[in-house]
Order: sequence, then structure tokens, then C-alpha cells
Amino acid sequence: MKFALRTLWLGACATLSMFLATSADANAQEKKAEPAAVSLFDGKSLQGWSGLTANWTVQDGAITGENKADAPIGQNTFLVYDKPVKDFELTLEFKIMGGNSGIQYRSKVFDKDKFVVGGYQADIDAGKRFMGINYEERGRGIMAERGEIIAVDGQGKKSRVGSTGDSDALLSQIKWEDWNRYKIVAKGNVLQHYINDQLMSEVQDSESAKAVTEGVLALQLHAGPPMKVQFKSIMLKTY
Repeated sequence: MKFALRTLWLGACATLSMFLATSADANAQEKKAEPAAVSLFDGKSLQGWSGLTANWTVQDGAITGENKADAPIGQNTFLVYDKPVKDFELTLEFKIMGGNSGIQYRSKVFDKDKFVVGGYQADIDAGKRFMGINYEERGRGIMAERGEIIAVDGQGKKSRVGSTGDSDALLSQIKWEDWNRYKIVAKGNVLQHYINDQLMSEVQDSESAKAVTEGVLALQLHAGPPMKVQFKSIMLKTY
């Protein structure tokens, strides 16, 4: 009897050991499968990016775009990252002094010489009207205001299906003319914009003729009054 119990006990221990080993392997594989973030900016140069050299430079360790009073740009122009993206998470820090800017993603280059880009844009706005919204440049315009979760059906009809919070309360999280953290998450047809860890807007884009799943990343310099925008700590995680 004692021998039988001991055998059962040893068998149970072996089974438990196998279970724990299998679980550990599964956890290790899961961790290994998690994509690593890569830096898109070396802090010193615009290597990997293309744009108008008169307007885009590196200053104080940050990509810097300037629309200058003595040489204003005639239309919006962009600094374009050379490789397209599909599903991803992008994080960066930004600071804007005057004017309007934004981060393009899954976008299309319309003019390679003047770096004109159109597509989804995570907006940045010193005027406080558009900060955090989803705006489709050269396309459908405002997709979601700050505070909105918008679903777009197959025919292009937009419906507000939820809220990310009060628009003014979300705006109060911004540090003006100082560094803020932007995060864009694009997975499938869901597009989310976070600033300083607050979800500002979300779009669920199912419009069959216009939803986009792949395209370039680009940083916007807006036409109009003189302005300056800076970006640093640019990290991309692709899925």
C-alpha cells in the first residue's frame, strides 16, 4: 500500500513538473512574441526621413520643423519616414509653438518633390481646437473630435458609439509650449490617439472604399502663420 501511494505521489509530482515546464515555455514564447519597439530617430540627424531641408532640421536633440516668417511655405508639407507601416504602436514626444501640426500614418505621398502627404492624422494644435482629434488630410476631413469614439460603416456613415471623456477636461492634460507624449495605436480598423496617456479619440473605420490599412508615417509642417514644432523619442512597435 505504501509503495502504491509513493508511486502515485511520484507520478503526480512528475505531472506537475511537466505542467509547470510547459507553462513556463508558453510564457517564454508569449514574451518572445511581443514585438520590440525600435527608434526612428537617432537624436542627431534626419537619417531615414525625407523632407524639405530648408524647413526640417535637428535642434537640441529633436526633429524640428519651422514655417519661417521670411520664407513661408505655400502649402502643408511633411517630413516622411521612408518605410510604410500597417498595424503598429507609435510613441513620441512633441512640443509646438504656434500654428498646427500632426502625425500622419498609413498615409500616401501625393507629391514627392514638395512632400505633400494625405491620410489619417493625429492632430497637434497650438490653437487648442484640434489637439488629439483624428483628421484625414486630403480625404474625409475630421473623423473624430477629441472625446469621441466614432464608427464608420461600410458605406461611410459615421456614428458616435462612445466617449473618451469631456473634450475640455482632456485638453487640460496638455502642457502648452512644453513637451507632451503622443501615442498612436493602429490595429486593424481601430485607430486610437493618446496624449499624456489619455485616450483623446478613437475611430473604427470600416468604410470599404476609403479605409486604409497601410501607408507612410509623416510629420506635418502647416502653412500659414510662422510656427515651430519639435519631435523626439520616436519609437515604433509593429505587429
